[in-house]
Amino acid sequence: MVNFKSITPMTTGLGLASILAAALYLGSGLAPGPTAAEVNGSTTATLHKTVKVDGLDIFYREAGPKDAPTILLLHGFPTSSQMFRNLIPALSDRFHLVAPDYPGFGNSAMPTVDQFEYTFDRLADVIDGFTEKLGLKRYSLYVMDYGAPVGYRLAVKHPERVQALIVQNGNAYEEGLGQFWDPFRAYWKDRTDKNAAPLKGFLALAATRWQWTHGTRDEQAISPDTWIVDQYLQDRPGNKDIQLQLFYDYGSNPPLYPEWQAYFRQYQPPTLVVWGKNDQIFPAEGAHPYKRDLKTIEFHLLDTGHFALEEDGDFIAARIRAFLTKYTT
Repeated sequence: MVNFKSITPMTTGLGLASILAAALYLGSGLAPGPTAAEVNGSTTATLHKTVKVDGLDIFYREAGPKDAPTILLLHGFPTSSQMFRNLIPALSDRFHLVAPDYPGFGNSAMPTVDQFEYTFDRLADVIDGFTEKLGLKRYSLYVMDYGAPVGYRLAVKHPERVQALIVQNGNAYEEGLGQFWDPFRAYWKDRTDKNAAPLKGFLALAATRWQWTHGTRDEQAISPDTWIVDQYLQDRPGNKDIQLQLFYDYGSNPPLYPEWQAYFRQYQPPTLVVWGKNDQIFPAEGAHPYKRDLKTIEFHLLDTGHFALEEDGDFIAARIRAFLTKYTT
């Protein structure tokens, strides 16, 4: 179990972090310069859009030709579609990429826990409605962390729509829930303030930074913009209540693992696994079982942490390009 009190925070204070994050959040975005697509003079620049789904403003990033194979990018905790900010332009010359923010995350609407049911069933419903609004009839799913329980609910509901899976530290097996999850299991079993207390540390700046940097080969390669922006958004009034509610509802996912595994076995979606093997939250033990159920699988354990795109984004983009070119065109 991680003791977040022992994690060394940034030398800057949280107030300064929030100020910096606000400047980024309200300014021009995380990437100050032009995208690769813009430099090359193509029409595949990343666009930042919002669509109404069930009365909620759902923000999303979109790039690439709409008649190209679509990749639906589903982000993890504690971040948003910003985790795909570099991957999208790296693939947008060849693929149509769409990356939404869930309700309560990123730039999407953030109703309170009294106004919206923050469950993984409900998040999946919203993303399902989002795909309907955008007319996405066929797509490959990129699932990471929270993206796995959201994406696999979509896959079970609409197996005919899923062309392929890209799995990056997204769990679907009991083997992937190790000792790290013990305090969460206690909370799932007995939802009390006492059991919630250890989980609140996971919503602090030091923990958010740890998620981005733990297990990396070189922490200096990870931009502080990542955790500063995530923390700024988590620190909005009412957001920590949202995150605690989702921590609790994560307990609804393990009982669905057999159903998701049955989907893998029956429909056999071609699957690319690109997994940060040093991730303490979703360790490599959760990656290997995919090989039991899937016949067409390309499997890579990467020497990095939870957010593998930060250090190995070029490798992951290259593997996605080759894999999806083979199986979706």
